[in-house]
Amino acid sequence: MTVHQSTRHAIHPNDFKGYDTAKLREHFLIENLFQADSIQLTYTLYDRLIVGGVHPVSGPVRLDTFPTLRSENFLDRREIGIINVSSDSTITVDGEEITLKNKEALYIGKGVKEVLFHPAPNGADTRFYFNSAPAHHTYPTKKVQLSEAETVELGSLETANARTIRKVLINSVVETCQLQMGITELKTGSVWNTMPAHTHDRRMEAYFYFEVLEDQTVCHFLGEPQETRHIWMQNQQAVLSPPWSIHSGAGTSNYTFIWGMAGENLDYNDMDKVATTELK
Repeated sequence: MTVHQSTRHAIHPNDFKGYDTAKLREHFLIENLFQADSIQLTYTLYDRLIVGGVHPVSGPVRLDTFPTLRSENFLDRREIGIINVSSDSTITVDGEEITLKNKEALYIGKGVKEVLFHPAPNGADTRFYFNSAPAHHTYPTKKVQLSEAETVELGSLETANARTIRKVLINSVVETCQLQMGITELKTGSVWNTMPAHTHDRRMEAYFYFEVLEDQTVCHFLGEPQETRHIWMQNQQAVLSPPWSIHSGAGTSNYTFIWGMAGENLDYNDMDKVATTELK
């Protein structure tokens, strides 16, 4: 068995207000996503999203089911989005080999029986990050290169939030049931992401921070707009964001993060914006 699973329960915003640092980290921070030759995943009760990491080293790692799913195969009732956050590596999907370059994405729909993650052939470090959500319909497997992503430039150096957003797994690029994922890259000299902040009650979100430079860190902000808290995060860690919470961050240097969403609305621009002067 290569799957190591934990469960995170949904938190009411009134309870959230009383959490200290340790409790905030316990309920929202996912620290150890990559362990050799295994799959580390967190099953959340926020839209039943699964957040996981795969680190094949000595051989292929299979995407196995686990007891909570009550299914013969992991994807019997689910879809999954995978992004390569390391060197060029291969994934086998029901016998079909698909190579992903760094930051390329792969969508796999409901009903696929076998997914194998392979270590890089040259022995280079191999890591895949994924999100998975329940699915009611089968859509075909599709690889998305960065050149195929819907790409926008936002922010400015004057406000320290100049960034490139690459929407790799959204409905304008790939057909999905509810899963959406993308990559945001902060430009040199910029540190703020998703600012001005927003919430979206129709969807939860998860952030995976990576390419955080050695000896640098990111402060992730969460909570209701008038009741915010923060979590200090290191490289290759993830954080959960409830639908009622903002999700924004600032680093001690520039960095990259993957955002993933699940819920009842596939409209990327469906959000309730919060002015910076309204945050407390």
